[in-house]
Amino acid sequence: MISASVDRVSATASSAAPAALTGRGRLGVALAILLIAQFMGQFDFFVVNVAAPRLREDLGASDAGLQLIVGAYAFAYAAGLVAGGRLGDTHGHRRMFITGMLAFTVTSLLCGVSPNEIVLIVARLLQGASAALMLPQVLALITLTGNAATRARSMAWYGVAGGAGAVAGQVLGGFLVTADVLGLGWRLIFLVNVPIGLVTAVLARRWVPAGRGSGPAPVDAAGAVGLALTLGLVLVPLTLGRDLRWPWWIWAGPVAAVLVGLATAAAERAYRRRGRTPLLDGTLLRHRSFVRGLWANSAFMLYFASYMFTMALLLQTGLGLSAFRAGLAFAPSAVAFAGCALAGRGLRERYGDPVVVAGSLLTAAGLAGLALLCTLDSPRPSVPLIILLTIVLSGGNGLVLPALIGAALADVPHPSAGSAAGVLTTAQQFAGAAGVALIGAIFFAIARAGAGPAGVASAMTWACVINVVLSLAVAALTAAGIRASRPI
Repeated sequence: MISASVDRVSATASSAAPAALTGRGRLGVALAILLIAQFMGQFDFFVVNVAAPRLREDLGASDAGLQLIVGAYAFAYAAGLVAGGRLGDTHGHRRMFITGMLAFTVTSLLCGVSPNEIVLIVARLLQGASAALMLPQVLALITLTGNAATRARSMAWYGVAGGAGAVAGQVLGGFLVTADVLGLGWRLIFLVNVPIGLVTAVLARRWVPAGRGSGPAPVDAAGAVGLALTLGLVLVPLTLGRDLRWPWWIWAGPVAAVLVGLATAAAERAYRRRGRTPLLDGTLLRHRSFVRGLWANSAFMLYFASYMFTMALLLQTGLGLSAFRAGLAFAPSAVAFAGCALAGRGLRERYGDPVVVAGSLLTAAGLAGLALLCTLDSPRPSVPLIILLTIVLSGGNGLVLPALIGAALADVPHPSAGSAAGVLTTAQQFAGAAGVALIGAIFFAIARAGAGPAGVASAMTWACVINVVLSLAVAALTAAGIRASRPI
């Protein structure tokens, strides 16, 4: 399924690649520029977690304020991804990439100089919206340029950049906050984006291909508002529910989201009947590889995001490590993820898509090992053994994630590449937020029922058990795709 679907688009993608990118070296420079944006987007998603104590001290931020500072970026990012992808399709991917990067730079500056938590929450909303404009263009340009071999390699590096950004948010973020350069403290985690963003925008104008733009089109305001409202009615309750101890009325949001989502879908169909292009391109659902890819990527992010969250809690709350030391514990697994992501392309070329199934099973084995360790070695499981098991499961993740992304987008028509990238990334963000909220709620409930570190270890055991099931679901979806792609 995955290898075959990537190969099927090689001929058309090669003809679509701009002449300026025919040289392998120029293609590599363009990819490096795009991956800086991917790294920045993931870094800023995770970095606020390690700065939370300093934000409380310096700004007097409340618990709800801290939740909103973290969640505002995630909400605006997820809600704006489809619109950002559509703008790339209509106005050109490079133009929207540069616009998004400059907006991300300005909003990062606003975050860094925020005088209070209200301004910082608004700035984080704007920063997330800027990332939603910038990041779909990265996937779209990777999908549209090069041939099958270079695209598979680029997708592997895309996975590496995302994983590195997530880990760097913990490690580098903790270092920047602790170093307190020029007395800037937590502000430096945002201000560091300013020079990087400006330089990247200038380089993008010279090296990144223009991408395809179908020309300005009427803005589907109803679709944009409906999608943002639907996601907000789910993500905001999931973000705040844990701190509010899940009052009954918090569930009204997801119920209302279903109604708003149905109304938005009806409005989109009516918009298409009037001869216009809706924000939500229903024709994408006609591609079975894209639909299957959405499910597989969502299952992956459900367990990946919740694993990152609960592992940080185990290391810091259960084992008493500082945020910086806990981040360092993730570093070996980041190396394993990167190495397997880069090696996965060659392995898939040689052995086919069963490599992805094997990667999911390797992840499941690592998670099962963590569950067993937290049970047998409670209340304080061995940190070296934890690191060893995280290396195993992260290696499996590296084999899986780039292939899942590439397979989902491989058969999408080029004029819809930005929209498809936005939909896929929205599904990933939604699944990640849901995984953190729901599995996190189970984790906290079990941890509170226990006693100190023993309760945390027990909570981690059950979180890993749930994530084993989700990783096996990814393996099953991939195996089903392999069977479906075989000729009868």
